[in-house]
Amino acid sequence: MVSRLNPYISFDGNARQAMEFYREVFGGELEVSTAADTGSADSPDADKVLHAQLDTPDGYTVMAWDVPEGVPYRPGTDVAVYLGGDDGELRVRFERLSVGGTVTMPLEKQAWGDEAGALVDRFGITWMVNITQA
Repeated sequence: MVSRLNPYISFDGNARQAMEFYREVFGGELEVSTAADTGSADSPDADKVLHAQLDTPDGYTVMAWDVPEGVPYRPGTDVAVYLGGDDGELRVRFERLSVGGTVTMPLEKQAWGDEAGALVDRFGITWMVNITQA
């Protein structure tokens, strides 16, 4: 049996837009299901995303949903999404993710020798990027 650990990000009505943005950043296949798609067309949450999954060519899987009415929403305060490796493409991903967001730590060489940075994207999600140096 194979286990996987994936980020599952909560949004407040804009999960579809966020996941489409992440597809632009990372590429890949995006599947989105709403409450209406599952037979709950009369629900007050009918247009909200019940489940979205982005499977990228690099092997990343990002999942998301729109929190339903009555569920607390705390954007980006519980977790940071981490991207790490030795791929220079991570610089491009950092730049793309920062569009419309706020860079909280510029992507630059750090005391431990790697290039690292952090940002909050335009959807309030914190991302940390670490590019391993040879």
